[in-house]
Amino acid sequence: MKQGITNYKFRPGLRLEFEILSIRSLYKRHKHILTEPHRTDFYHILIIRKGSGTHLIDFQPIKLNPNSILFIKKGKVHFFDQSEDIEGDLILFTDNFFCRNNDDLKFLHSTILFNDLLDNTPLKFGAKQKSYTNSIETMKSELINQSKEFHHELLQNLLHNFLIEAHREKRNQGFRELPKGANLDYTLLFNDLIDKHFLTIKSVKEYADMIHVSEKRLSNATSVILGKSPKEIINERVILEAKRLLAHTNQAIKEIAFHLGFGETTNFIKYFKLQTESTPTEFRESHL
Repeated sequence: MKQGITNYKFRPGLRLEFEILSIRSLYKRHKHILTEPHRTDFYHILIIRKGSGTHLIDFQPIKLNPNSILFIKKGKVHFFDQSEDIEGDLILFTDNFFCRNNDDLKFLHSTILFNDLLDNTPLKFGAKQKSYTNSIETMKSELINQSKEFHHELLQNLLHNFLIEAHREKRNQGFRELPKGANLDYTLLFNDLIDKHFLTIKSVKEYADMIHVSEKRLSNATSVILGKSPKEIINERVILEAKRLLAHTNQAIKEIAFHLGFGETTNFIKYFKLQTESTPTEFRESHL
């Protein structure tokens, strides 16, 4: 029987919403959590030093290899495979920990590390292995100094520097970066609004009104950045959530249709078939 998608909040009781954990230890203590579909309200950074495996992020299998780093944005549905062969660290943090100002928030939303508008491919250590290792060990050491002044500020700075270095290296390794400017800003705003409102709002005009731009200007922005219309992006988000519920829960198709804002189940079935070329039942059966 499917367990459903568990939603996790950051572990309560910590002074800061920031942790560095051993992946091997997590497998020993919480394998049942790691290997079941779940989503969180915090970010993940998987540092793989030894071993290999597969991480599934919203139906995309990501191959994990030694000396690589995988960045996972909050809100993604993901899980580890059953392999316990991986050694490394898992860095967890929230917006509350990292974002001390709007510039920090904009960095998280626009960096190629966590940007879900792009393919999620692990970063290879390359020549930066020693630098990454030193940064992580420095963060671990500072985690012990909770009573010292500027503890939060120093940890945030260390993490920020680590992410900037990783961003530069990922770009050096040939990963595409979205062009900065008004088109990217509008596209990021649109994407964030869809994540918050896609269950109830599916009109391009309503999103454009929230961003205070015309539908034409919004369409131009998403076309330049992603090569997609705003309507296509809305459809993709609705279909992703439908696929998550069909594959990972036992909810009836009628319930899923209602949850996604469809008044009639038949309308949802037609919509899903048009977008995916399969019916909801066919998709669910292919993921049993």
